[in-house]
Amino acid sequence: MSTTSIGLIGIVVLVALFIIRMPIAFAMAAVGFVGFSLVTSFKTGLAVLPRDIFEQLTSYSISAIPMFILMGYYAFSAGLGTRLYDAAYKILGHVRGGLAIASIFACAAFGAICGSATATAATMGKLAIPAMKKYGYDDTLSTGVIASAGTLGILIPPSVIFLIYGFMTEQSVGKLFISGIVPGIVLAICMSMAVYLMCLKNPGLGPKGEKSSFKVKFKAAVAVLDVLGLFVVVIGGLLLGFFTPTQAGGVGAAGAVLVGLLRRELTWKAFIHNTLEAVRTSVMILTIIACATVFGKFMTVARIPFVVSDWVASLSVPHFVTMGVIIGIYLLGGCFIDAIPLIILTIPILFPIVLSLGYDPIWFGVIIVLVTCMGVITPPVGVNVYVIKGIAREVPLETIFKGIFPFLLAIIVTAVILMFFPMLATLLPSLVE
Repeated sequence: MSTTSIGLIGIVVLVALFIIRMPIAFAMAAVGFVGFSLVTSFKTGLAVLPRDIFEQLTSYSISAIPMFILMGYYAFSAGLGTRLYDAAYKILGHVRGGLAIASIFACAAFGAICGSATATAATMGKLAIPAMKKYGYDDTLSTGVIASAGTLGILIPPSVIFLIYGFMTEQSVGKLFISGIVPGIVLAICMSMAVYLMCLKNPGLGPKGEKSSFKVKFKAAVAVLDVLGLFVVVIGGLLLGFFTPTQAGGVGAAGAVLVGLLRRELTWKAFIHNTLEAVRTSVMILTIIACATVFGKFMTVARIPFVVSDWVASLSVPHFVTMGVIIGIYLLGGCFIDAIPLIILTIPILFPIVLSLGYDPIWFGVIIVLVTCMGVITPPVGVNVYVIKGIAREVPLETIFKGIFPFLLAIIVTAVILMFFPMLATLLPSLVE
């Protein structure tokens, strides 16, 4: 049996293990170890397994991931999300559908200090869904908009997905971070347009809220200047070379704690709880990355990336068609596999193909994150939908899934815009050469 055949069988076995719900990290490590041993030898496999895992977990560059996760959890425990939503509500809540639109921009703002789609959805869901229920918003809109807008947490920098992508492709984390700013704003606008059009067609979906005076709006905006300052310090320090990515995450986490202490919104109980949650999340992600390295080594010796790359190169189709197929793979895969393992699993295979087609790796990173946004809300995985279900227990799951589809269309529109106007993602990174 050829090495390529062994590699293809390994992929099928891995998918089967995913289907029977074996933990993703252990499935990749097991298939990678067995496959690598079959292609080389059992002795070599025993040597590679612990070495690769140890090298990944002791790598300094990967330490940025737990730091930014910690920053997001501390921002949540310090009450930053509450003030962001309050400001957005007072500025936009008086228009029809305004509470939903305010929730979108509050999610975008919280994403600037969080980096996680689920944390953003959970934070804003606890604040926005009761408020929208109070003002008579339809459950389909109120739950669907929060589940969908939570995805802005992984597009607006800092982003855990960008960190992992940069780590795996050796791209500048700072450039990847700022590459998501403009696309994130475009996506927020497209989602807001979706809300506006829905409420225009059916005014009962999103009634108007209370109108605030200019003075109240101004005070609410001033109250979130510390959040803006934290974002500028973290991203600015990273871009200007004052911090490494790990140091930037550490500064952001410390800054979130400091803001919480100064405003007396951070309790000891919340601090301990969110520290433990950050540790659990970090361990999960780092374990997946380490185990995926073993599987990636198996794919390399089985020559799967080279075979796929040669096959793509032999196709007599325009490059944008090939890119469309790659995006389709991520979109379909995102329906069944969580975002982080999907990216870790596919980047070693697909990234060389993207480079061979002449596409900008920074632009491709933004596209990957956008498509990942779709996977976070599409059934049957749709992790953000289940997060919102946990908050709005009385709302049927099918109602929430129904509510995400207009916003799924908004994400697709944003991806198409980026396909035709890649400078939206590459302009800011090009300015910090």
